Amino acid sequence: MATQKTVSATGNAVVADAMRQCKPDVVAAYPITPQTTIVEEFAGFVAKGRVHTEYVTVESEHSAMSACVGASAAGARVMTATSSQGLALMWEELHIASGMRLPIIMANANRALSAPINIHCDHGDAMGARDAGWVMLFAETAQEAYDNTIMATRIAENPDVLLPVMSCLDGFITTHSIDRVDVLDDETVSDFVGEYVPKNALLDIDQPVTHGAFAGLGGPFFEFKRAQRDAIERSRDVIKKVGAEYSELSGRPFGVIETWGMEDAELAIVVIGSTAGNARHVARQLRADGKKVGVVKVRVFRPFPYAELAAALSGVKAVAVMDRAESFGAEGGPLFLEVRSALYDAENRVPVVGYIYGLGGSDVRLDLIERVYSDLSDIATGTAQPGGLVYLGAR
Repeated sequence: MATQKTVSATGNAVVADAMRQCKPDVVAAYPITPQTTIVEEFAGFVAKGRVHTEYVTVESEHSAMSACVGASAAGARVMTATSSQGLALMWEELHIASGMRLPIIMANANRALSAPINIHCDHGDAMGARDAGWVMLFAETAQEAYDNTIMATRIAENPDVLLPVMSCLDGFITTHSIDRVDVLDDETVSDFVGEYVPKNALLDIDQPVTHGAFAGLGGPFFEFKRAQRDAIERSRDVIKKVGAEYSELSGRPFGVIETWGMEDAELAIVVIGSTAGNARHVARQLRADGKKVGVVKVRVFRPFPYAELAAALSGVKAVAVMDRAESFGAEGGPLFLEVRSALYDAENRVPVVGYIYGLGGSDVRLDLIERVYSDLSDIATGTAQPGGLVYLGAR
């Protein structure tokens, strides 16, 4: 295990430091709350000569991702960061980045989408981009945000993947709260991520390639999309291998899902991001009272770990899925739809209840988590039937 230094820092600060340690050739970014301090910190590293990166200050997030696309196509290691409306403004370019198979790394500070205007946390921004062809990682803590940034670089640049990776962390909760983080030394990170050797660099005149070609009627567009599907499916094994190697290096476990108390759990909550800590805290209290409860945290959302999730939930009597994002007009939030689909072919199809919570930074109180477990207990014992979508804690 590598030697590490323990620091007290915000999630944004350690993400910026992880970016520096990965030595990107180009960073193009535009500030937006609550992501701003990531690019501020990184710009400071550039100004002080701590990293030799071409830092491009652009006029919008659309321009930021456009610059990233151009630099990555040219053969550079490229990183950026954004949030909320900034991610929405990039939407066109997100598909271009994945369609051109460009291994761009982007930190996304999860924040609600307007309207009304709100600068606080929910996952609506990232979930709005869930079908853009990016690998998507979610962090519960500043430590995970740091680790995910480093692993994302290896995942994206793997020749079997060559897809952009979005590394998400909860706005203000994780981005701005000071946390205890164990940081690897620069040389260790540099050795782990390695030197990026582009496979199809636009500026490689000895091996000319075409980028951004027209693929209209009769063209290979359909086949391009199939190739993207194949690549993100291949990323499943790559993510696990990179995670296992990083775990050995850092001493911190990594899984596409991470469980607590699921060995004999009868009731389970499935959740993403910082709320997993709240859920585990309540689960520990209920365990002390003799209740068989557990928590499943989804750390990799794309590609969705349906097989691992189905296995983890195979022995439960009732499942609650907590979504910090809406999917208007659907039967529940984005995570709910994925979880229920993953359980569709299970021998014993258990009740799955969807909860929307915490939109726009609404408080995730412990009593709300207790209510979810209470609801599941009533369903499991037959004293209540699963209802429709629940807006947890809404007035």
